[in-house]
Amino acid sequence: MANEQAGFLPLSIAVLTVSDSRTEADDKSGDLLVARLQDAGHHLADRQIVPDDIYRVREVVSRWIVDEGVKVVISTGGTGITGRDTTPEAVLPLFDMRVDGFGELFRQLSFEEIGSSSIQSRAVAGVANATLLFVLPGSSGACRTAWDGILLKQLDRRHKPCNFVSLIPRLRE
Repeated sequence: MANEQAGFLPLSIAVLTVSDSRTEADDKSGDLLVARLQDAGHHLADRQIVPDDIYRVREVVSRWIVDEGVKVVISTGGTGITGRDTTPEAVLPLFDMRVDGFGELFRQLSFEEIGSSSIQSRAVAGVANATLLFVLPGSSGACRTAWDGILLKQLDRRHKPCNFVSLIPRLRE
């Protein structure tokens, strides 16, 4: 359901790939997210690739959440359960508020595609300094699931009955 009277509001979105092995030449997940957000009419605010290092991830995300021009941060990678998968731990201390339903819904949608393997995802979302943060797994399939199944509509203020975009002006209350 859409509310055409509200009109589309393009957002500035930063994309972070967390990986010890990916480069700009082979970052399929980052490429997918950039293409999807631009196809939807949003603007790419910044894009970076950093190693699986809790402090480097936190540093980049911290920089983006203090930038008034960045409204959304989407990261991909580092959400599994190995010793190097620390993206949730990097961003959770930055959250002013968690959006628990995001991870739950992501795992539900993922379960429909990959079955019980979806339990290994620690996708999370939250709000930090009035910036929406979405932490996604590193596979392009997971990024596609999250974007197509959740983010496309939730980052469009025409989507009803509710969406994240209409809440952005109220995130500092």
